[in-house]
Amino acid sequence: MIGRLTGRLDWKGSDQVLLDVRGVGYVVFCSDRTLAALPPVKSPVALWTELLVREDLMQLFGFLTVQEREWHRLLTSVQGIGAKGSLAILGALGPDGVSRAIALGDAASIKVAKGVGPKTAQRVVMELKGKAPAMMLMEAEDPPMDALAVSEDAPVAEAPPVSPPPKASNAQAEALSALANLGYAPADAARAVAEAASEADDTPGLIRGALKRLAPSDR
Repeated sequence: MIGRLTGRLDWKGSDQVLLDVRGVGYVVFCSDRTLAALPPVKSPVALWTELLVREDLMQLFGFLTVQEREWHRLLTSVQGIGAKGSLAILGALGPDGVSRAIALGDAASIKVAKGVGPKTAQRVVMELKGKAPAMMLMEAEDPPMDALAVSEDAPVAEAPPVSPPPKASNAQAEALSALANLGYAPADAARAVAEAASEADDTPGLIRGALKRLAPSDR
Protein backbone atom coordinates (compact mmCIF):
# COMPACT_ATOMS: atom_id res chain seq x y z
CA MET A 1 0.00 0.00 0.00
CA ILE A 2 1.38 3.40 -1.00
CA GLY A 3 0.09 5.94 1.55
CA ARG A 4 2.23 8.99 0.83
CA LEU A 5 4.76 10.18 -1.73
CA THR A 6 7.38 12.89 -1.32
CA GLY A 7 9.47 13.95 -4.29
CA ARG A 8 9.79 16.39 -7.19
CA LEU A 9 6.89 17.49 -9.36
CA ASP A 10 8.16 16.73 -12.87
CA TRP A 11 4.99 17.25 -14.89
CA LYS A 12 1.44 18.51 -14.39
CA GLY A 13 -1.45 17.54 -16.68
CA SER A 14 -5.17 18.28 -16.72
CA ASP A 15 -6.02 15.56 -14.20
CA GLN A 16 -2.70 14.02 -13.15
CA VAL A 17 0.89 14.74 -12.21
CA LEU A 18 4.19 12.91 -12.55
CA LEU A 19 6.02 12.79 -9.24
CA ASP A 20 9.70 11.80 -9.25
CA VAL A 21 10.59 9.97 -6.05
CA ARG A 22 14.33 9.22 -6.09
CA GLY A 23 14.37 8.46 -9.78
CA VAL A 24 11.06 6.58 -9.93
CA GLY A 25 8.23 8.42 -11.67
CA TYR A 26 4.73 7.99 -10.23
CA VAL A 27 1.63 9.06 -12.17
CA VAL A 28 -0.83 10.43 -9.60
CA PHE A 29 -4.39 11.51 -10.40
CA CYS A 30 -5.65 14.59 -8.52
CA SER A 31 -8.76 16.75 -8.26
CA ASP A 32 -8.85 20.17 -9.93
CA ARG A 33 -8.53 21.81 -6.52
CA THR A 34 -5.45 19.80 -5.57
CA LEU A 35 -3.82 20.45 -8.94
CA ALA A 36 -4.37 24.18 -8.55
CA ALA A 37 -2.80 24.14 -5.06
CA LEU A 38 0.38 22.37 -6.16
CA PRO A 39 3.62 24.34 -6.62
CA PRO A 40 5.27 24.89 -10.04
CA VAL A 41 6.85 22.03 -11.96
CA LYS A 42 10.31 21.00 -10.67
CA SER A 43 9.31 21.95 -7.11
CA PRO A 44 9.39 19.48 -4.22
CA VAL A 45 5.94 18.22 -3.26
CA ALA A 46 4.26 15.75 -0.91
CA LEU A 47 0.91 14.01 -1.40
CA TRP A 48 -1.16 11.56 0.58
CA THR A 49 -2.16 8.78 -1.78
CA GLU A 50 -4.73 6.05 -2.36
CA LEU A 51 -3.87 3.08 -4.58
CA LEU A 52 -6.63 1.58 -6.72
CA VAL A 53 -5.90 -2.00 -7.79
CA ARG A 54 -8.03 -3.90 -10.27
CA GLU A 55 -7.39 -6.94 -12.40
CA ASP A 56 -6.36 -4.83 -15.40
CA LEU A 57 -5.56 -1.50 -13.75
CA MET A 58 -3.45 0.19 -11.07
CA GLN A 59 -3.91 3.90 -10.38
CA LEU A 60 -2.66 6.29 -7.72
CA PHE A 61 -4.77 9.21 -6.48
CA GLY A 62 -3.18 12.13 -4.63
CA PHE A 63 -4.50 14.43 -1.90
CA LEU A 64 -3.17 17.37 0.10
CA THR A 65 -4.79 16.22 3.36
CA VAL A 66 -5.78 12.98 5.03
CA GLN A 67 -9.32 14.33 5.31
CA GLU A 68 -9.51 14.72 1.52
CA ARG A 69 -8.25 11.15 1.09
CA GLU A 70 -10.79 9.82 3.61
CA TRP A 71 -13.62 11.59 1.82
CA HIS A 72 -12.40 10.01 -1.41
CA ARG A 73 -12.63 6.58 0.21
CA LEU A 74 -16.12 7.29 1.52
CA LEU A 75 -17.39 8.78 -1.72
CA THR A 76 -16.18 5.84 -3.78
CA SER A 77 -18.05 3.49 -1.44
CA VAL A 78 -21.34 4.96 -2.72
CA GLN A 79 -22.90 3.15 -5.66
CA GLY A 80 -22.50 5.21 -8.82
CA ILE A 81 -19.47 7.16 -7.58
CA GLY A 82 -16.18 5.95 -9.00
CA ALA A 83 -12.76 7.47 -8.54
CA LYS A 84 -13.37 10.12 -11.21
CA GLY A 85 -16.71 11.05 -9.69
CA SER A 86 -15.13 11.40 -6.27
CA LEU A 87 -12.38 13.67 -7.62
CA ALA A 88 -15.03 15.74 -9.42
CA ILE A 89 -16.95 16.26 -6.16
CA LEU A 90 -13.81 17.07 -4.19
CA GLY A 91 -12.61 19.37 -6.96
CA ALA A 92 -15.90 21.26 -6.97
CA LEU A 93 -16.41 21.56 -3.21
CA GLY A 94 -13.18 20.66 -1.43
CA PRO A 95 -13.25 18.36 1.61
CA ASP A 96 -14.67 21.05 3.91
CA GLY A 97 -17.42 21.82 1.40
CA VAL A 98 -18.28 18.13 1.09
CA SER A 99 -18.53 17.91 4.90
CA ARG A 100 -20.92 20.88 5.04
CA ALA A 101 -23.04 19.75 2.08
CA ILE A 102 -23.54 16.27 3.49
CA ALA A 103 -24.17 17.54 7.03
CA LEU A 104 -26.86 19.88 5.65
CA GLY A 105 -28.34 17.23 3.34
CA ASP A 106 -27.53 19.56 0.44
CA ALA A 107 -27.65 17.22 -2.56
CA ALA A 108 -27.83 20.21 -4.92
CA SER A 109 -24.25 21.17 -4.02
CA ILE A 110 -23.03 17.62 -4.65
CA LYS A 111 -24.83 17.65 -8.01
CA VAL A 112 -22.69 20.61 -9.13
CA ALA A 113 -19.80 18.19 -9.70
CA LYS A 114 -19.35 17.14 -13.31
CA GLY A 115 -20.95 13.79 -14.11
CA VAL A 116 -22.95 13.53 -10.89
CA GLY A 117 -26.70 13.33 -11.42
CA PRO A 118 -29.47 14.23 -8.95
CA LYS A 119 -30.22 10.64 -7.89
CA THR A 120 -26.54 9.89 -7.28
CA ALA A 121 -26.09 13.16 -5.37
CA GLN A 122 -29.05 12.29 -3.16
CA ARG A 123 -27.61 8.82 -2.56
CA VAL A 124 -24.29 10.37 -1.48
CA VAL A 125 -26.03 12.57 1.07
CA MET A 126 -28.24 9.77 2.42
CA GLU A 127 -25.50 7.16 2.71
CA LEU A 128 -22.78 9.41 4.15
CA LYS A 129 -24.71 11.80 6.42
CA GLY A 130 -23.66 9.76 9.43
CA LYS A 131 -19.98 10.24 8.52
CA ALA A 132 -20.05 14.05 8.35
CA PRO A 133 -19.55 14.77 12.09
CA ALA A 134 -16.37 12.69 12.35
CA MET A 135 -15.03 14.18 9.12
CA MET A 136 -15.72 17.71 10.34
CA LEU A 137 -13.83 16.93 13.54
CA MET A 138 -10.95 15.65 11.41
CA GLU A 139 -10.59 19.09 9.80
CA ALA A 140 -8.94 20.52 12.91
CA GLU A 141 -6.66 17.52 13.31
CA ASP A 142 -5.61 17.33 9.66
CA PRO A 143 -3.51 20.34 8.57
CA PRO A 144 -2.50 20.22 4.89
CA MET A 145 1.03 19.40 3.87
CA ASP A 146 3.07 22.46 2.94
CA ALA A 147 4.38 21.19 -0.38
CA LEU A 148 6.57 24.25 -0.90
CA ALA A 149 8.37 23.64 2.39
CA VAL A 150 9.44 20.09 1.55
CA SER A 151 13.17 19.88 1.03
CA GLU A 152 14.18 18.17 -2.20
CA ASP A 153 17.10 16.56 -0.38
CA ALA A 154 15.06 15.37 2.60
CA PRO A 155 14.66 11.61 3.04
CA VAL A 156 11.36 10.38 1.62
CA ALA A 157 10.42 8.71 4.90
CA GLU A 158 10.42 11.99 6.81
CA ALA A 159 7.12 13.81 7.22
CA PRO A 160 7.14 17.28 5.65
CA PRO A 161 6.42 20.41 7.66
CA VAL A 162 2.77 21.31 7.97
CA SER A 163 0.79 24.55 8.05
CA PRO A 164 -1.52 25.44 10.95
CA PRO A 165 -5.15 24.39 10.46
CA PRO A 166 -7.68 26.98 9.24
CA LYS A 167 -9.35 28.89 12.09
CA ALA A 168 -12.88 28.14 10.87
CA SER A 169 -12.28 24.40 10.65
CA ASN A 170 -10.80 24.33 14.15
CA ALA A 171 -13.73 26.32 15.49
CA GLN A 172 -16.26 23.97 13.87
CA ALA A 173 -14.52 20.96 15.37
CA GLU A 174 -14.51 22.57 18.82
CA ALA A 175 -18.19 23.46 18.49
CA LEU A 176 -19.03 19.89 17.47
CA SER A 177 -17.11 18.54 20.44
CA ALA A 178 -18.93 20.90 22.81
CA LEU A 179 -22.34 19.92 21.44
CA ALA A 180 -21.47 16.23 21.74
CA ASN A 181 -20.58 16.81 25.40
CA LEU A 182 -24.02 18.37 25.84
CA GLY A 183 -25.59 15.17 24.58
CA TYR A 184 -26.66 16.17 21.07
CA ALA A 185 -26.65 13.52 18.37
CA PRO A 186 -23.62 13.83 16.06
CA ALA A 187 -25.70 14.19 12.89
CA ASP A 188 -27.93 16.90 14.42
CA ALA A 189 -24.90 18.74 15.81
CA ALA A 190 -23.08 18.62 12.48
CA ARG A 191 -26.09 20.00 10.62
CA ALA A 192 -26.57 22.81 13.14
CA VAL A 193 -22.87 23.78 13.10
CA ALA A 194 -22.82 23.76 9.30
CA GLU A 195 -25.83 26.09 9.25
CA ALA A 196 -24.35 28.36 11.93
CA ALA A 197 -21.11 28.67 9.91
CA SER A 198 -22.89 31.12 7.59
CA GLU A 199 -23.17 33.55 10.52
CA ALA A 200 -20.04 32.95 12.63
CA ASP A 201 -16.54 31.51 12.33
CA ASP A 202 -15.45 31.47 15.98
CA THR A 203 -16.21 28.70 18.48
CA PRO A 204 -18.56 30.65 20.82
CA GLY A 205 -20.51 32.05 17.86
CA LEU A 206 -20.87 28.64 16.26
CA ILE A 207 -22.05 27.08 19.52
CA ARG A 208 -24.63 29.84 20.08
CA GLY A 209 -25.87 29.58 16.51
CA ALA A 210 -26.05 25.80 16.65
CA LEU A 211 -27.90 25.80 19.98
CA LYS A 212 -30.52 28.17 18.52
CA ARG A 213 -31.11 25.69 15.72
CA LEU A 214 -31.17 22.71 18.06
CA ALA A 215 -33.60 24.30 20.53
CA PRO A 216 -37.08 22.69 20.53
CA SER A 217 -39.65 24.68 18.58
CA ASP A 218 -42.48 26.27 20.58
CA ARG A 219 -44.88 25.71 17.74
